[in-house]
Amino acid sequence: MTKADIVNEISKSTGIDKLDVLKTVESFMEEVKKSLEKGDNVYLRGFGSFVVKKRAQKTARNISQNTTIIIPEHNIPAFKPAKTFVMDVKK
Repeated sequence: MTKADIVNEISKSTGIDKLDVLKTVESFMEEVKKSLEKGDNVYLRGFGSFVVKKRAQKTARNISQNTTIIIPEHNIPAFKPAKTFVMDVKK
């Protein structure tokens, strides 16, 4: 399902204009992104959590050049679904 599909479904079910729904969906995604960039997690009860995970520094190898490189510590975004979300999908 794409963002356009989501906008169409929400527009059909609520009767709200597609442009308004699109602005709302894009605003939601932008706010989640801003929050994660600041290091804050986003919790949506019954749906899941968007969290920032910290990856530790690690050593990796570049096989083609036979060299070792160090990948610094960094943050990555992740999604953890709520327990009810997981149970509904398993059905």
